Amino acid sequence: MTREVEPLATILRAASFAARVHATHRRKGAAAEPYVNHVLEVAAILAAAGAPPAAIIAGLLHDTVEDSDADPVPTTLGMLEAAFGPEVAAIVAEVSDDKSLPKEVRKGLQIRHAAHASDAAKQVKLADKIANLRTMQSSPPTGWDHGRRLEYVGWAGRVAAGAKGVNPALDALSDETYRHAVARLAEEA
Repeated sequence: MTREVEPLATILRAASFAARVHATHRRKGAAAEPYVNHVLEVAAILAAAGAPPAAIIAGLLHDTVEDSDADPVPTTLGMLEAAFGPEVAAIVAEVSDDKSLPKEVRKGLQIRHAAHASDAAKQVKLADKIANLRTMQSSPPTGWDHGRRLEYVGWAGRVAAGAKGVNPALDALSDETYRHAVARLAEEA
């Protein structure tokens, strides 16, 4: 296998892996999209911004560990390491929440840890927040009122602020997406 084909093949294996893990998962929005659409969007954002292959692969896999805890066979970091290598597993570990902690604690940790993450993890975190802010505008979670959406956008902006400084294209897209989300919420107020 040539060096150019190898990352592409691994990216496609990761997409297939993520599709299997998220096969029964749906987004929280009114559209109830298949969850795999989210990880594909994160990977597409990373690829368009010129992120390294390991970050793109981790983008596809970033929710597999924390979102499969109730599945018959939960995905583990060890499984990801065996399938995609230690670098990808380490990136996924950096961007995964510890679901044993209360939600508010997890949210605070994301803000605090963003600035100290590896460059690849910062890019995945930023792409994830960009995708989530887009979804917050197009199909917000069912039952979320204006205040809760505003709170989420503010929190996502604080996480993103700590993840910036690695990839200028992602930084610019994050700023643009955040401004658009805030403007949209202001129009609704």
